[in-house]
Amino acid sequence: MPNKKKILIVDDNDDVSRGLRILFRAHDYDTVVAGDAVTAISQAKNEKPDLIVLDLGLPGGDGYLVMERLSNIDAVALVPVIVFTARDEEGHRERSLEAGAKAFFQKPVDPAELLLAVKQVLAGPGAMQPCLVPMDIL
Repeated sequence: MPNKKKILIVDDNDDVSRGLRILFRAHDYDTVVAGDAVTAISQAKNEKPDLIVLDLGLPGGDGYLVMERLSNIDAVALVPVIVFTARDEEGHRERSLEAGAKAFFQKPVDPAELLLAVKQVLAGPGAMQPCLVPMDIL
């Protein structure tokens, strides 16, 4: 049996983190949680997740800073990121995708859409079918 894929959930709202953790575990993913930018970078280096679901508004630095720092760490530079934020979509979608995110979601989101994006991103670029959900996937 192959190893479970590991998702690092980065959100400073404990309720959101708990909900995402329950959702992902119910679909057979391992999860790790970080509530601020510094812990997110540390957890990414230590845990080497297969995917990061990242909020933009974080204590200790925003999600853009996290993406920038991770891109400079060889061990995690290629880990895909899905941005999941309460920030207004205007400007943030484009900026997130330019920073390397594979998808952008504004909270609240339909769990089925988020799970589909997770599956597609983890499957790799050849398996993505962006027409199935209303998001931008690179």
